[in-house]
Amino acid sequence: MSSSPTLAVLRLKKNEDRRLRAGHPWIYSNEVDTQVTPLTGFAPGQQVVVESHGGKGMGLAYVNPHSLIAARLFNREEHPLDRPLIVHRLKIALGLRERLFPTPHYRLIHGEADGLPGLVVDRYGDIIVAQVTTAGMEAVRDELVDALVRTLKPLGVLLRNDTSSRDMEGLPRDVELAYGEVPEQVELIENGARFMVRPWDGQKTGWFYDQADNRARLPRYVKGARVLDLFSYMGGWGVQALRHGASESVCVDSSSLALHQCRANADLNGVGEGLRTLEGDVFEVLKGLREERERFDVVVCDPPAFMKRRKDVQAGLEAYRRVNQMAMQVLARDGILISCSCSHHLQRDKLPELMWAAARHVDRNMQILEFGRQGVDHPIHPAIPETDYLKAVYARLLPA
Repeated sequence: MSSSPTLAVLRLKKNEDRRLRAGHPWIYSNEVDTQVTPLTGFAPGQQVVVESHGGKGMGLAYVNPHSLIAARLFNREEHPLDRPLIVHRLKIALGLRERLFPTPHYRLIHGEADGLPGLVVDRYGDIIVAQVTTAGMEAVRDELVDALVRTLKPLGVLLRNDTSSRDMEGLPRDVELAYGEVPEQVELIENGARFMVRPWDGQKTGWFYDQADNRARLPRYVKGARVLDLFSYMGGWGVQALRHGASESVCVDSSSLALHQCRANADLNGVGEGLRTLEGDVFEVLKGLREERERFDVVVCDPPAFMKRRKDVQAGLEAYRRVNQMAMQVLARDGILISCSCSHHLQRDKLPELMWAAARHVDRNMQILEFGRQGVDHPIHPAIPETDYLKAVYARLLPA
């Protein structure tokens, strides 16, 4: 591509274009030739033409001179990031989701994997909840909202820009009604189950769509079973287990608001009588259940990320090992453990390895039955390992 006459140039150091040529869209600050194009000369969010050391155009990107990821490529062609391009990318993403989902409840945009770095869009029917996490996407906020309205014709668009990842980009945290009206609660349908969630103050955008495909595997395991749902949030696992014939679901979470919503969701699906909730720290609750000799046929362990940064890895490994070991101690003699991790710093083969170590420690045998990963509405960018983050292991635990 030729350099655009209307955009400034960001020049790379010699040989630092190899990753871009291999398809990766990120440019780190130490890869920029700051002698030719000083990062201090760019404003956060400014769009640029990226050039190799030899002056060859690599594509268009937006820059943040204050971030470790100094630039993110959004187009290999010459078209800037504006409303028409956003509409085009939205329509491509929408085509996939409409082909795969029976109802409009899914992640519509999953950042770089859908060609819109720094953007997450979740769809709750006529309500759209978006998160902007980079200065470049923040710079086209108005064009983004207009594109969402034109493409989806929603009743409301909420910007949940209160995520910690904005801190690294030097962006303020806020929650903003960008269009129309967004109620306190919205309904979604997942695997035939109905859930009311809270887009304004729930975790992330209100729901964790990435686990939908993994929760769809529940029916074969839970019929007639007593189920323990750890880190339950609003009951995604526990309520669906009851719908598929579990005799009881015990949901454990530290949030009283989440457990209140969990009970409401069980009632919404006509399974409220089978639900019990326990509020508290999951590790402490597990300790109490173990001391009371409680036993469950199925335990689901779906914790928050124990490794948010690379420096958290060692502490995170110990946390995953410990929670899996404690979960095994309240499993029936022939029980099913569904263990998950959303930490991209945890390598995919490490979770079953940790589970096996925990099983040996409590004198149990383990059979791995199947593996799960994020749903199809969270596509993986082949060049960005960080987009392949969710792991689920379905294991059978037996006496040694």
